[in-house]
Amino acid sequence: MSPNLSGHRPKFKRRPHLAIAVLPDPNSAFAAYRLLYSQGVSPEYLAIVGRDFNPPEWVGLYKPMKIVFAKAYRLGLLSALAGSAIAAILLWILKLELPNFDPLQWVLVILSAGLMSGLCGGLVGALIGLFGEGNTSSIYRHHLRQGRYLLMIEGPEHMVRRAKEVLSQYSTSPS
Repeated sequence: MSPNLSGHRPKFKRRPHLAIAVLPDPNSAFAAYRLLYSQGVSPEYLAIVGRDFNPPEWVGLYKPMKIVFAKAYRLGLLSALAGSAIAAILLWILKLELPNFDPLQWVLVILSAGLMSGLCGGLVGALIGLFGEGNTSSIYRHHLRQGRYLLMIEGPEHMVRRAKEVLSQYSTSPS
């Protein structure tokens, strides 16, 4: 999962690195934030998530079922289009001479191939969402429900590595 701490969608897909530290109370979260700031980590790379701070959705930590449905929808739609296209191309290339097939039946064969591949793609997408980002989101949301706070560091690899070193001296557990 790669939350966008600035709240804006980037114009191009970048591969930032991410570290999340789970902290027990707001005072320790803010103290860790100030420590990172004093060590040269820019505030644009930092976010505190929890009660009285940023909500989880602001940093891209969506509800697990929203992630599952989004992944299922995207992969289902993509595989339905791909399945229909592949079926149409195969029928056209192989020039199958099926007896008693009129153009409407050809369309029905192509659409049914798209439907079946879309259903399979949706199932695979749901599983990917459930056991991938949805699982990660669920773990961090559990910490938030328990009253803990998250300090999220997102940015270039050297910045995140430096923040992890500083936080390890602070005796937190960045993940």
